[in-house]
This record gives sequence, structure tokens and C-alpha cells, in this order.
Amino acid sequence: MKKIFFTVCGLLLFVGAKAQIRVGFENNSQWYVDDKKIKIDSKEADDRFRTNSYLKVDYDWKNWSFGAQVEGYEPKALLNYSPEYKGFDIGTLYARYNNRELGLDVTAGHFYDQFGSGLLFRSWEDRQLGVNNAILGLNVKYSLLDHIDFTVLGGKQRIGMGFDLANSFIVGGDVNVDLSGLMENDAWDWSAGFSYLGRIENSHAYNKDLDKMTNGYSARMNFGKGGFYIGAEYVLKDKDVLYELKRFNYKVNQAGNALLINTGYSQKGLALDVNLRRMENMSFYSERTFQGNEYFKGTLNYIPGLTKQYDYSLQNIYVYQAQPNFDMNMFGKLGEIGGQFDFYYEFEKGSTLGGEYGTNVVVNGSYWAGVKNTKKKDGSGTNGEFLGFAEKAYSDLGLEVRKKWTKNWSSIFMYLNQYYNPQSLEDKRGLDSYKINIASFETTYQFLENKSVRLEAQHLWTKEDKKNWVGGTLEFAYNANWALFVSDIYNYGNDDKDARIHYYNAGASYTKGTTRISASYGRQRGGLLCVGGVCRIVSEAAGLTFGITTSF
Repeated sequence: MKKIFFTVCGLLLFVGAKAQIRVGFENNSQWYVDDKKIKIDSKEADDRFRTNSYLKVDYDWKNWSFGAQVEGYEPKALLNYSPEYKGFDIGTLYARYNNRELGLDVTAGHFYDQFGSGLLFRSWEDRQLGVNNAILGLNVKYSLLDHIDFTVLGGKQRIGMGFDLANSFIVGGDVNVDLSGLMENDAWDWSAGFSYLGRIENSHAYNKDLDKMTNGYSARMNFGKGGFYIGAEYVLKDKDVLYELKRFNYKVNQAGNALLINTGYSQKGLALDVNLRRMENMSFYSERTFQGNEYFKGTLNYIPGLTKQYDYSLQNIYVYQAQPNFDMNMFGKLGEIGGQFDFYYEFEKGSTLGGEYGTNVVVNGSYWAGVKNTKKKDGSGTNGEFLGFAEKAYSDLGLEVRKKWTKNWSSIFMYLNQYYNPQSLEDKRGLDSYKINIASFETTYQFLENKSVRLEAQHLWTKEDKKNWVGGTLEFAYNANWALFVSDIYNYGNDDKDARIHYYNAGASYTKGTTRISASYGRQRGGLLCVGGVCRIVSEAAGLTFGITTSF
């Protein structure tokens, strides 16, 4: 036994000498309290202290990688996370073989992937949103001639803790072709891609007429030359049942489609980017019954709201969410059509407007509306006009100026105008649209080499909804490790005096290498929390927040 023991130890030491272990840990904890203005929901009041914890370990040896993520939600997950997240369990587990010389990459277990822009398929993790849509199965990638990449995958989607999986099977394939590389032409970039995704789901017992197989297809093309670029992707999805008014209408089967175009031009000191998108009935879930859930459970594709991702808190009160869903009853909604643009210009250093350190100007805007459509006479769906704009849902127009005054002093000025239609975006009947104006100012001053002070001030004007808001933040970085902050937003214009709440926060953070520890106390405004254009509803809360992230 001793001989076997020492032999095994020796082998482990030998392998370990050529291997690499990567460990990452994250913990987010909150202690919820009641105060004069905010009280925790009585259903949740018994568990005041909650944590979300993630321990991820990856082991690399030669062409092999093995990994696992252990997750803990004790005694419960943070508020507004799926109630299915509870206890401790293995979240993801995988083994991967990657041989670059052969052009072969194979993963067995949990994996994340994306086809094209993600309109047809994307599996991903976002801990802040509470999203983990990993696929448990097999993912095979192969590169041919260094210019053609193939992906074939299949498996079941994670829908909860541990090995809770959807009652369906996902199959898919993707191919990307570098056409300019195949033609050995370096003067321009030209590529194409094609994707397929299929969902195999057993029909519900109470409606055996539903198809078990639902297919989706996409084709895309990208071209670039010099500073100019343009790309387009078109997606088709088979007919699927309609989910409206929080119930299923199995009598209606409507196909889905989406068109995404991205184009622009860039050179030194100048850039223009334009995104256009039209889509209808493009929600895609690993099970039909997951449609309409608020936790992104079973989401197979990725449909972010195509607007600028704003930095300041008041700019994120009236946020646009993508409208992919079909609903014959709710104002005849079929999807969305619109786009956004970003224009960037840098005034040169030494010019009148550039000054000694230069000046950057960004103009951005977006416009979104429903797809104009008419109901079919037989009640089986609607006919949408390809370029038909229905009722306006949202628009914004912003101007941002970034100016560096001295070597240690810089400022940001921003004005934003928004139009928000709650009837179209939140299905709230009888409400007028909101017209909002927001002014924001930020300035940062660095001194004594490693210390800095950042001041932020905001104001929101509107005659509708909750009326005017004011907000501000003061942040002090003592050195490269320590930072302190205090912030507040106040709805002083609310007609309901009891609803005029200060959403204050104060906290500190310590950073050393790859480790960051933070703590804060204050209130959380209820509403939309958005990350990368994907949003979820969060409730009002108050209390102490603690977080730690580290890796080695």
C-alpha cells in the first residue's frame, strides 16, 4: 500500500509540475433591514441575511482542462434571484480537450457558446443578473484550413441548481468562413456564417398537436475595408405557440424572424456606428412554459436592448427593454423595429475647442417602435409589415463631452432626452408617455500621486410619472488600495410626499492584487436592473451589503 501511495504521489507531483490550477471565488452578502421608508416583503422577512457564493476551480494540463463551479445560496439567495437557487451544489462541471495544431476543441459537460450575435443562440453566465444558461452535453469545434470554423453541439440546458435540466434536448451547428483569408486578399475583410438550432420537446399531454421539434436558422455576412464596415444577420424561427396575457394560446402558431444590421466608419479621432434591428416573435426557450418568467430561466437566445448603456443612476430609471414578443391582445404587439447610432469626435490637442489636452464629444440616439401589423381573419396570428412602424415605444438623444483641463483634472458633461411609452413597454393602459430630460456632471481630480476625488451630480426633469429627481456621488480614493464613497438620489418632485425617498448609500472598498473587498450600507431603488442591455426587475430594499472577489 505504501508503495502504491508514494507512486501515486510521485505521479501527481510530476503532473502538477507541468499543470496550472486557477481558482476564483466570489461572495455577495446582504443583511436586509426595515426603516421608516422601506420594508422588506413579509414573505421574505424571516431570512434577513442572505448570500450568493461561487467557487470556480480550473485545472489545465497540456491540451486538457477540467473545471467545476460550486455555488451556494444560504440561507437563501439574495432578493430578486430565482427561488430555485438554494443550498450548496455543483453548478457546472466540464472536461475539455483543445489541440490547436489539430484545430480540434471538444468540451464534455457544461459549456457556454454563442452563434453569431446571439439572436438565435447564446448560453452564458451573469451573476449580477442571476443568469446561468449553460448547456450540459457535448460541444465540438473544428478549424479547417485556418479559415473555416465548425461547431456542433447537443445537450440539455441548466435551469436551476446542480443538475436541474430542462425537459428538452438542444441540438445545433454553426460554421464561420473567412472568405478574404481563403482568397488570400488582405485588402479587405469578408466573412460569412450560418447557424442552426433545434429544440426537441415533448408535447404537453393536454395538447398533443404541438410539434416536438422547433427549428431556428440564421445567416450572416460581414465586410470591412479601411475604416468602413458593415454586417448583417437574418434569423428565422419555426412556428411556436403564443404566450399572451400570462397564459398560453395554443390555437395560435406564429413564426419568428429577426434582421440585425451593424454598419459604421472609424478613423483617428472620428467614428460613427449604427445598429438597426427588426424582429417579431423571437423569444426562444428550452421549454415553452418558461415564456414570461422573470428570471431568464430557459432562455436560449440573447436579445439586449439596443440603446447606449448609461453610467449614471438617473439615466437608468426609464430604460428601454427589447420587445421580441408577440401578443395579439396587448395593443397588437408583434415585436420591435428601430435602431441606435453613436457618433464620436475628438477635437485635436492645441485647437480652439481641443485645448491643451483635447476634447472628446459623443452624440448618441435611438428610436424604437412596434412592428405595424394586422390580425389574420381566422384569428391564427398577425401579418406584420416588414418596414411598418407602429406606435412609438422609446427614443433617446444624448450629448456627452469629455474634457481634460490639466494633467490631474478632467470632467464629463452629459445631457440626455428620453421618450418612454409605459403603455407599450409595460402594458400599462391609459397612461401618457413620459418625456424626460437629464443633465449630468462629473469631475475627477488627482493629487499627491495616488489620491483622487470624484464628484458626480445629476438632475432629472419630467412632468409625468414620479416627476423630478436629483442625485449625486462623492468618491475618494485614498490610494491604490482604499476607496470611500457616498451617494444619494432623491425623488423630490413626487406628488406623493410619502414616496419622496432618499436612496442613499455609503461604503468602502479595498483592493490588493486580484482581491477586492467591499462593504456598503443604504437603500436600493426598485425598478429595472440592467447589465449589457439585459434587464430584470428588482424590488426596493435597505440594508448592509458585503462582497469579496479573489482569484489565484
